[in-house]
Amino acid sequence: MFTLNKMFLLMILTATILTTGCANRPESISASYVSHERYIGNSCAILSEKMSAARANLAKFSEMQNSKANVDAWGVFLILVPVSKLSGDSEADVAKYKGIVEAIETAQIKNKCK
Repeated sequence: MFTLNKMFLLMILTATILTTGCANRPESISASYVSHERYIGNSCAILSEKMSAARANLAKFSEMQNSKANVDAWGVFLILVPVSKLSGDSEADVAKYKGIVEAIETAQIKNKCK
């Protein structure tokens, strides 16, 4: 039979395994590398439009990722399963659009845009 110490260690191990599979919060996701060179030839007006679109997409995917993280937290709490690992999350999209925003910002600086 399990002793109390063994049961406690088993619960800690199970909780650790399950929580490592949870979706990350958008603010903890690093940007993917996107070269600013692909944007450097654009005018400031076009860069501004591209920045607006990239930020809108980043906001959309960040909200989706945040929702997945919330569902995972409840899933682990209620049924011990991080649900996003079954249905997928938006971490790659958040990283991609963070990288695009950084690349456009760099291009705007190099082009001396306002």
